[in-house]
Amino acid sequence: MSIHGYQHGDARLAPSPVSIDDLRLLEQTVLFGDDDRRALAEAADILEPQVEDILDVWYGFVGANPHLLAHFSNGQGEPQPEYLAAVRKRFAQWIRDTCTRPYDQAWLDWQHEIALRHHTAKKNRTDQADSTPIIPLRLMIAFVYPITATMRPFLEKSGKPTEDVERMWQAWFKAVTLTVVLWSAPFAREGEF
Repeated sequence: MSIHGYQHGDARLAPSPVSIDDLRLLEQTVLFGDDDRRALAEAADILEPQVEDILDVWYGFVGANPHLLAHFSNGQGEPQPEYLAAVRKRFAQWIRDTCTRPYDQAWLDWQHEIALRHHTAKKNRTDQADSTPIIPLRLMIAFVYPITATMRPFLEKSGKPTEDVERMWQAWFKAVTLTVVLWSAPFAREGEF
């Protein structure tokens, strides 16, 4: 499957400014460990058939909030369907990657590329979109909650015991937090991240 702009593992990506050692320390900071990796792998099987439904919820949330939709709209405030559709495909793959990819150098470099695409460094370039030049850091941080809270009902559809759902949901929460931390790197002044 080819997804326009999806470049995980591409040797041409700029290396992340975050080292693997620093990534491991960040994982410790959010209490992310091997149990969480296993829980995410288990969640992947549950979430895969529901990815489009998950994205419908998330896109519904963005579409219902003009201050969020603005970052997918042109200078006249009109949403750009092609841009939204292209990002949606990569967002679907991000769900899969978050659950199944090893958090190694290739993953770290790809997270850095995603970060740059939210920042003035590369926003709009992948899809040649005419939209806002940046997604403000405050919105990315605030988005941790809806991206986390809305995932639980999809995990519950598995019919698994509550404690298993909780374990997978907590792992998802930690992984999303870790990802957003990495995505914040371009927003920090040199030496402050």
